[in-house]
Amino acid sequence: MSRARLAISRRRLLATGSAGLLASGLGLPAFSQAAARPVFTHGVQSGDVDASSGMVWTRVDRPSRVMMEYATTESFANPVRLAPVTALPESDFAVKRLLESLPADQEIFYRMVAADLADINVVSEPIIGHFRTAPSALRSVRFAWSGDTAGQGWGIDEIGMKTYGTIASHRPDFFLHSGDTIYADGPMKDSVDLEGGGTWKNLVLVDAKRKVAETLDEYRGQWKYNLLDEHVRALAADVPTFFQWDDHEVTNNWSASKDLTADDRYTEKSVALLAARAGRAFHEMTPIRYTPAEPGRVYRKIAYGPLLDVFFLDMRSYRGPNRPADETTLTDETRILGRAQTDWLKRALAGSTATWKVIAADMPLGVIVWDDFKSRTGAEAVANGDNGPAAGRELEIADLLRFIKAAGITNTVWLTSDVHYTAAHYYNPDKAQFQDFAPFWEFVSGPLHAGTFGPNDLDMTFGPELRFVKAPPAGQVNLPPSAGFQFFGLVDIDAATEQMTVRLMDRDDTELWSVVLDPTRVG
Repeated sequence: MSRARLAISRRRLLATGSAGLLASGLGLPAFSQAAARPVFTHGVQSGDVDASSGMVWTRVDRPSRVMMEYATTESFANPVRLAPVTALPESDFAVKRLLESLPADQEIFYRMVAADLADINVVSEPIIGHFRTAPSALRSVRFAWSGDTAGQGWGIDEIGMKTYGTIASHRPDFFLHSGDTIYADGPMKDSVDLEGGGTWKNLVLVDAKRKVAETLDEYRGQWKYNLLDEHVRALAADVPTFFQWDDHEVTNNWSASKDLTADDRYTEKSVALLAARAGRAFHEMTPIRYTPAEPGRVYRKIAYGPLLDVFFLDMRSYRGPNRPADETTLTDETRILGRAQTDWLKRALAGSTATWKVIAADMPLGVIVWDDFKSRTGAEAVANGDNGPAAGRELEIADLLRFIKAAGITNTVWLTSDVHYTAAHYYNPDKAQFQDFAPFWEFVSGPLHAGTFGPNDLDMTFGPELRFVKAPPAGQVNLPPSAGFQFFGLVDIDAATEQMTVRLMDRDDTELWSVVLDPTRVG
């Protein structure tokens, strides 16, 4: 089925009422009371989809038994019915489950109904979602990436989070959210006066967005706010989202050493406690896979067929303190990934047989991001701003890049967001201070719906060449989404040639720049 035909049939499917579901025999009670039915409050989501499985998510408004089924056709002929799951206050009535033993490269339609635990005969209207499993054989792949949602006070206006809708129009196999998925530290106002005249109105605003998040419920509220947007919900219902996180899921520039003593917005000063609450909300409110051995783990690999493996990094949870970063010895204090994650990444990259190895990083490598932009002090990302030999956090990345070259690992591409503009960087060892690595590309794109900044300076430790950039005019910062500087990237991998085409796009669907990358073939 073509992407266009699927989009049309999906709209028709989502418009269906409960009659079809009742006829399907999902084990529903004999009757329901429409006026008192449970409600699915924030749509459905899918994520972490591979060739044989995928996670699905939803949330209801009360204690409920959530019944699920899935099928390979939109008519739900011969559905697979699953044991129900229970939504309780302990998870804020959110539930998710892994659909397993799925056929590869197959459209999967899933459907849910909630029965009120206080009166099991009272059932909801159905809710339906869709995803496509990864291929097991050669098939062209398309995906999108971006980051930074509802930041700097810019919320849901009369247009809504339009970039999500633009992404959906390209019918990607999945969407990679590169982090800053929420802005837990970014309170919103009902309206904002714009420079040059006019007013931005946050037409949808909830109490959770009027202050910084501190409690578990307040962190959950940040996620629920984003899902009030129709563009966000529509993309989530039709396209799997692969989530990672950065700092604003907790608080700006957080690490274990973050000091909130002087921040009067916070009554809770323990960053460890805030991060724990934020992490629980992140895993409750997204369709990320649960890792029993490390329940809060974000770094992972998703195999997406013979052409693509995606390696998701967590550059936040295991880092040492933000500081000048001029150390010349690699220690736990100078790391940004942490020893265990770096060792995992090396093993996973070395074991990958996919043509392309996409490293999804929540921060760029060579872009200078200061912990304090006014004083230009403290390394918040990797680069320390001295344009010299590897030092501080650059040591860990240098070690990784050296390993990739020595192990003969080819076709690595880095994707990221974070800095609120879009750019293409080619890392050239001939122009670098540290030269023991093979050339590679890094592509930056964002924000999805947030203030725009940049461009930032580049640090020449790894020799980044700026091949393209689009950012606000000099001196203009925190422009609203209506100013047009909202960006995402599109990646197409062709099954016949195995070439990767990367396009940098804006929210109005203008192609700003593109490049075609030829794979290096081994053997």
